[in-house]
Amino acid sequence: MPTSNHEDHAIEVHLNRLLDEQGMTLTELAARVGVTNVNLSILKNGRAKAIRFTTLTRICEVLQCQPGDLLSHRAGGGEG
Repeated sequence: MPTSNHEDHAIEVHLNRLLDEQGMTLTELAARVGVTNVNLSILKNGRAKAIRFTTLTRICEVLQCQPGDLLSHRAGGGEG
């Protein structure tokens, strides 16, 4: 069986852009959200298989954004 990777889905994560806009580091966001740097790094790099709504809520609160600012669907991506 092939290993799973970020190409298995069509969701793009825009965490880098949002962090740049806020002038915030991944480490600072992790501390404010209450998750590890490793977990946020996995999300940031598009390797996450899931995200808890509580985590998504905290990220949006801290970054003052909407879920659609953080995540988007890439047309033509996914299982094709």
